[in-house]
Amino acid sequence: MNIGSRSTNDLLFMTFNQDYSCLAIGTRQGYRIYNCDPFGKCYGRSDGGIGIIEMLFCTSLVALVGAGSQAAFSPRRLQVSNTKRQSTICELTYPSAVLAVRLNRRRLVVMLETNIYLYDVSNMRVLHTLDTAPNPRAVCALSPSPDSCFLAYPTHGGAGSAAGEILLFDAIDLQAVHIIAAHKTPVAALAFNDDGTLLASASDKGTVIRIFAVPSGEKLYQFRRGSYPATIYSMAFRRDSSLLAVSSDTDTIHIFRLNKHGSKPSDAAGGSGGSGARGFGADPGADASLDASFGSAATGLSSTPLASVGSKVGAYILPDAISEMWEPQRDFASAKLPS
Repeated sequence: MNIGSRSTNDLLFMTFNQDYSCLAIGTRQGYRIYNCDPFGKCYGRSDGGIGIIEMLFCTSLVALVGAGSQAAFSPRRLQVSNTKRQSTICELTYPSAVLAVRLNRRRLVVMLETNIYLYDVSNMRVLHTLDTAPNPRAVCALSPSPDSCFLAYPTHGGAGSAAGEILLFDAIDLQAVHIIAAHKTPVAALAFNDDGTLLASASDKGTVIRIFAVPSGEKLYQFRRGSYPATIYSMAFRRDSSLLAVSSDTDTIHIFRLNKHGSKPSDAAGGSGGSGARGFGADPGADASLDASFGSAATGLSSTPLASVGSKVGAYILPDAISEMWEPQRDFASAKLPS
């Protein structure tokens, strides 16, 4: 999550890796990586400001984008590094600032304001380039799963589309598979669950959170975060897809429970995105193979049962506007952060 514009200290960016076993932060001086359990710092560098850092599960590979404090740390340059060897594997330069980077074991996604680049992780070859409507907040999500590998991003009312629509793109077959009419106002946040079968979305109004089945686009859940508008900062599923946490500019974290609803979310807590949570750098085999792959490509690269029943009845017999008021469930837990 990019927090540079909201930060009054050195912190510019923070994110978990795909299995939530590590926390990575970018600062005005460099970046640091922490193990989550047990919590502790395991790596850090201080050679220049880092505006974006993305890890690849628990491997030693990280994708870095500079904060522009030095020429070598340009926000237009993506650097893929091996922290264990303290070496740069490859660098890529773009025509404008990199706003977001997403990774899984098969794809690397780089988002600019009006373009998305998809790379094959095995050789860092550009597979596809997508032109998008202006997306200055870099709203996008890539499924952590290599088997259900989807990219989601808003259309933002571009040509032939309406505000609040989400384009679901198959990152393996390289084709659009669905356009989801998710909201009436522009989409502001997106998140996949661990195995890429659910997609959560929020609009710039921030009052309602919706969850859709992937790839069908069927709406499975609708939750009400609050009655007043808010800016959604982040959303994250529990690894077994039973909970969804949502944070916003109200300094409140809301947690919603996903009950059984039609198609059953994955029961595998480990998901299909990799093994269970382990320490940073604890996947040497993956490190070696991915390092070799990147290296070979570097050359030439510059709720309740009653509520549930009511929701279903309301959805069938009430007009859409009234159904929208009937359906949403509230959070079952929330936390107010100290200001």
